[in-house]
Amino acid sequence: MSGNLFDAVLLDRDGTLVVDVPYNGDPDAVVPMPGARAALDRLRAAGLRLGVVTNQSGLARGRFTAEQMAAVNRRVEELLGPFGTWQICPHDETAGCGCRKPAPGLIAAAASALGTVPARCVMVGDIGRDMDAALAAGATGILVPTDVTLAGEVLAAPHLATGLGAAADLILRRRELLEPAPAGDGRPTGGTVLAVRSDSAGDVLVTGPAVRALAAGADRVVLLCGPRGRDAAGLLPGVDEIIEWRLPWIDPEPAAVDDGDMRALAARLREIRADQAVIFTSFHQSALPLALLMRMAGIPRITAISDDYPGSLLDVRHRVPDDLPEPERARSVAAAAGFGLPESDDGRLRVTVPPVPRGGYLVVHPGASCEARACPPENLRRIVAALAADGHRVVVTGGPGERHLAGYVAGTTGVDAGPIPLRDLATLIAGAGALIVANTGPAHLAAAVGTPVISLYAPTVPFGRWGPYRVPTVRLGDPAAGCRDSRATRCPVPGHPCLSGIEPDQVRTAVRRLGVTARQPNLGEVAA
Repeated sequence: MSGNLFDAVLLDRDGTLVVDVPYNGDPDAVVPMPGARAALDRLRAAGLRLGVVTNQSGLARGRFTAEQMAAVNRRVEELLGPFGTWQICPHDETAGCGCRKPAPGLIAAAASALGTVPARCVMVGDIGRDMDAALAAGATGILVPTDVTLAGEVLAAPHLATGLGAAADLILRRRELLEPAPAGDGRPTGGTVLAVRSDSAGDVLVTGPAVRALAAGADRVVLLCGPRGRDAAGLLPGVDEIIEWRLPWIDPEPAAVDDGDMRALAARLREIRADQAVIFTSFHQSALPLALLMRMAGIPRITAISDDYPGSLLDVRHRVPDDLPEPERARSVAAAAGFGLPESDDGRLRVTVPPVPRGGYLVVHPGASCEARACPPENLRRIVAALAADGHRVVVTGGPGERHLAGYVAGTTGVDAGPIPLRDLATLIAGAGALIVANTGPAHLAAAVGTPVISLYAPTVPFGRWGPYRVPTVRLGDPAAGCRDSRATRCPVPGHPCLSGIEPDQVRTAVRRLGVTARQPNLGEVAA
């Protein structure tokens, strides 16, 4: 079972483990949720550590005593089995503490008590603040809705399950999908592996853990990518050679298919003399055109996801659920080909930039690869001014062609870094207390260097698949907007309602939730 994905499951108490009885101080009123004991025993049997994280403001309100609360918790364990830790916030909402969910304090404390880190924990709860706390800690969140769960909380949830049994299914399935296929099925060991991820920088970055899995079992990894992902490919550990080629069935602005170009690509692939190939795609892309060229190039073994019948084009036809995060989707393809990460690799995104001290400034990146995902510049300009007024040093960056955009958003209160090379951007983000960004490549770059993200997220694609992966995050934006799941590249709804409603105070709150405090750095701390 893959130990570099999850090794602990944290659970809310009321409404998740047991029926919610408001301010319950009576052990006799404890009733387990349907299927709870069986689900928990399955997780225990799989080697997962369990903990409880619960807000109990009734203690601060005088609705029950500490002894009554302890008696209730003992009854929960009598009915549901032991938990490795209980982390309880006794405060009400006026206390301003760091433990009351949606703050991440309880999750961080539970992870520490269980001998792990939040990124390797799953938080299961029934309301939005459970999911918000999970995201802010860098943990995975699974919402199990009940009658009290708000519709907006359901829409915003990174992952959904119909009950604790279904949540256990989801957790165990995600671990199983990352287990390498057994040897002895005809796959070569070592040798040269051709990996393919032909798309934008963000797509290449989220494929990084899968590429490292290939590198762990191969003698040489050659990565085929497109021009938009070339700079990101150069940051991935485990890549020995990069081939840049524009694929007309992947590129968002494709040229006509050229017979000579396709023949040249097939010839180039033949030169690699790959022992096998692994094609990584997003859920809306097809691996089959490239698989055909690979067959023409004589590559003997090809693995890819394909919902369409592949005939003889694929040796391993892999299928995955729709709700996997993209990094895990890619890792599952590598696993189907027989490659897994070593236990020493935590499975998070990673790039080859040196570590730098963190916390002296915030970075705002206003651009996005698709117009529909970009927050209105005027909103961001006001956000920068508000953060600067709070004492934060705010650095505004841009992508290629975004010189004017960066300058406008920075205004007179931010530091205008403008467009900078991707490697320099990675270093800049690595030193930031947080990155404020839309759903675009730099969000995944932040995850790769471990910098918290305030995600201004347009719901055109699901957050659970494309949100920042296993890094502390606060999600802002309207998850119920009309563009939801449309995959639109241009906003289809007048007024861009998913992001135009984001206000400076929301971002200020997000910065505080992530624990970022204002301080004035030395000038040398900010490289522009």
